[in-house]
Amino acid sequence: MALNTASIRADFPILCRRVHGKPMVYLDSAATSHKPRPVIDAVTHYYEQINSNVHRGSYQLAVESTDALEEARKKVANFIGAGSDAEVVFAKNATEAINLVARTWGCANLSPGDPVVITELEHHANIVPWHMLAQENGINLRWIPIDTNGHLDLTNLDRLLDGAKLLSVAAVSNVLGTINPVAQLTEAAHDAGALMLVDASQHTPHLPTDVQEMGADFVAFTGHKMCGPTGIGVLWAKMELLEAIPPFLGGGEMILNVTKEGFSTADVPWKFEAGTPPIAEAVGLGAAVDYLTGLGMKQVRSHELSLVSYALNTLKERYGNHITIHGPQEPAERGGVLSFDYKGIHPHDVAQVLDRAGVCVRAGHHCAKPLMRVLGCGATSRASLYLYNNESDIDALADALADADAFFV
Repeated sequence: MALNTASIRADFPILCRRVHGKPMVYLDSAATSHKPRPVIDAVTHYYEQINSNVHRGSYQLAVESTDALEEARKKVANFIGAGSDAEVVFAKNATEAINLVARTWGCANLSPGDPVVITELEHHANIVPWHMLAQENGINLRWIPIDTNGHLDLTNLDRLLDGAKLLSVAAVSNVLGTINPVAQLTEAAHDAGALMLVDASQHTPHLPTDVQEMGADFVAFTGHKMCGPTGIGVLWAKMELLEAIPPFLGGGEMILNVTKEGFSTADVPWKFEAGTPPIAEAVGLGAAVDYLTGLGMKQVRSHELSLVSYALNTLKERYGNHITIHGPQEPAERGGVLSFDYKGIHPHDVAQVLDRAGVCVRAGHHCAKPLMRVLGCGATSRASLYLYNNESDIDALADALADADAFFV
């Protein structure tokens, strides 16, 4: 069943806004998605009716708050096919989740010279933590290159994985939209004796996500890109790994006992959730999971696939060689991200002109500077699609691009 975008758009109050007197066309969901009314209402209800700390009180509000947090964890676990609720660790975003792995498993298991393999299309969140370990521990970073179509070049994968301890890969590129073969990469990593970490920040909001099918050891994603609040993210990991690795932060909530001589940790997942967690944000994420589940993630993917196809055809037909859209040209091989160069006009200038028409796109390096260097540019304009977008949004983008000619061409 196709998504009813008119009905969906009515669920998002912000989409009624006008920008510079024009109806807003929001094409920046790869940076952050908008929030539907059920998510806004869930967060409001929490603060108005429940607001209390968790796991620390026996009075009614405290019990309700704890139940709300753990119910959200259960919803997330079911949404991603986790084997247990306890495999879901709440963090403030995917960046923190990846840093958690680097600072716990990485520091405990990586020695000077140990290879960690990443790719040229990674977000900085999956680059900088490993650079930090390289500076501190002397680990060796290896890079999987991309080919001219924006796919990973796996020609030398066996050599790159030889002796590696970890392969860490984005499931979907936030710049090129490339959908990477996660299950294949996981199998290759495990065959080489390495663990697998997946940055699913651009995958979980847009495609059905099953961590068991991925086969990975760690999966990180963030809530604000999947209709949830900011300030909440998830690390999923295999239980044996979570039990074996040390805690990330120390303080309240993550302890079982503390004495003058030392401390013992709480069980997983609370072992990794020091201090008061983002309770309202987790409740909002749970509501976002309910919303996406109600729509159906297969339907979300089908809708975006149709939009990507329409966008590629529309922009190429109207602008031909004057527009370069980076990444795979086959819609089925990419997510709803379109990074482009238009007539050599600086991306920030393009974005400014589009903004005057009410069209919101991102311009810059998209937290992927190594990839920008591979592409041979300092920045791109990026339009990113989601479940509330429709073909008229693509038409508005195409029309607004023509306005740039009057200014810069």
